[in-house]
Amino acid sequence: MAGGLVFTAVESTKLATAEIFGKTLCELGEKDPTIVALTADLAGSTKIGDFQKKFPDRFINVGIAEQNLYGISAGLAKCGLTPFASSFSVFASMRALDQVHTDICYQNLNVKIIGTHGGTSFGQAGSTHHAIEDFAIIRSLVNMTLICPADGIETGLAVKAAAATKGPFYIRINRGFDQTVYSTDDYDFEVGKAVEMCDGTDITIIACGSCVYQAVQAASILKNDYKISAKVLNMHTIKPIDREAVLKAVKETRRIVTVEDHTVIGGLGSAVAEVVVEGGKACAFRKLGLQDHFSAIGLHEDLMAMYEIDSEGIVKNVLEVMKADFEADEDWGDEV
Repeated sequence: MAGGLVFTAVESTKLATAEIFGKTLCELGEKDPTIVALTADLAGSTKIGDFQKKFPDRFINVGIAEQNLYGISAGLAKCGLTPFASSFSVFASMRALDQVHTDICYQNLNVKIIGTHGGTSFGQAGSTHHAIEDFAIIRSLVNMTLICPADGIETGLAVKAAAATKGPFYIRINRGFDQTVYSTDDYDFEVGKAVEMCDGTDITIIACGSCVYQAVQAASILKNDYKISAKVLNMHTIKPIDREAVLKAVKETRRIVTVEDHTVIGGLGSAVAEVVVEGGKACAFRKLGLQDHFSAIGLHEDLMAMYEIDSEGIVKNVLEVMKADFEADEDWGDEV
């Protein structure tokens, strides 16, 4: 899905990820009159307000009522429209879960949920605004596609892919100015297919969202300072997960570290672990994220360092995993 975004790679470094979402949605709205936008009194914070300014007759603010937001979205989808409904990730995944589950997923409706302020990216707002369980909740819902883009450019591509694909989507983005991972949108973005950021033979780091940039930086440190060759996979789609890429990584590197701004229970790490276990081939394995506790309150970069999902934390854990034993022979028969 290359090309066509309304901003340049240079401009994207000056835009918050949510702003790129807003601009991309406006571009799609010009081409597709069935696209409508909704929010629960968060038009400015989630940047869906850009669509409101351009298409005021196709925009609905339901007020501070997230359950209504997704119930109304379901009704609009039943009428043949394509609703994009934005709210904070923590509200979309928990406060309105019954409506997302029953009104949208049970009926397999064409509703696109944009969950902003994901993970601990709104760290200073406290636990009520930390979305550290949304992956676990959303990926368990039948018919739902779950995407966590690495940066603004990938967000634009994910929004376009969602608009072009029937069915429920949940796209989780952060609050602020994410690091730029891609210099261009001219790469092979495909729902359900991981992107290899770095090739490697010693260990595989599988990351999503804001952790992808950190994983790439960690791979560079490992190569230059420790002579360790680390493969990095951007697993932007957590459901459906790229099983082929995971199993290939197990076979080629025999060591895997997953990195996510989320609890280690039920998220990216758990999804990867399920694939590994079902594949029947052993490997050294570690999940990085919040270790089954609520986050402290603070700036996002400080929290990432605290929970060892920044580049230094990833390097530290990779070095430890490199010491782990695994069955080194190539005979997989006794492991199936």
